[in-house]
Amino acid sequence: MIVIHTDGACSGNPGPGGYGVILVSGDSRLEISGAERDTTNNRMEMMAAIRGLQSLKGPQSCQLWTDSSYLRDGITKWIHNWMRNGWRTASKQPVKNEDLWRELWDLTGEHEIEWKWIKGHAGHKENERADRLAVAGCTRAKAGDEGELSGRPTLQI
Repeated sequence: MIVIHTDGACSGNPGPGGYGVILVSGDSRLEISGAERDTTNNRMEMMAAIRGLQSLKGPQSCQLWTDSSYLRDGITKWIHNWMRNGWRTASKQPVKNEDLWRELWDLTGEHEIEWKWIKGHAGHKENERADRLAVAGCTRAKAGDEGELSGRPTLQI
């Protein structure tokens, strides 16, 4: 089983943001840090999950850990009604971040994913590391640098 830890960060909301992803499988580990100049915290939380799932090679069974209730509840509970209602909320408003929800939904069809929530900033080693990667992305975005940095995996994930 592959374990994915994700986090997003934003300076201002909207503002410069970043995301952090850690993928672990046995002795294999991959870390990713992304930066976007004008975004929101929720978009960065979603991008972390998307990039984690996109990094998997072929269909996989995984646990995806997030400290975002918005992300976890959105993909496990709310998305079914949004799709049924033509990407409208219960109050008939357009779903925010529809583009990322659609992308994330497509990725969930490729993998067996167990969505897990963890309290942020509570001392969990991998959640804290994902947060540092997200904050580093946010710092790069503030400096005008967008894009993604990743460490080389020690083994193929």
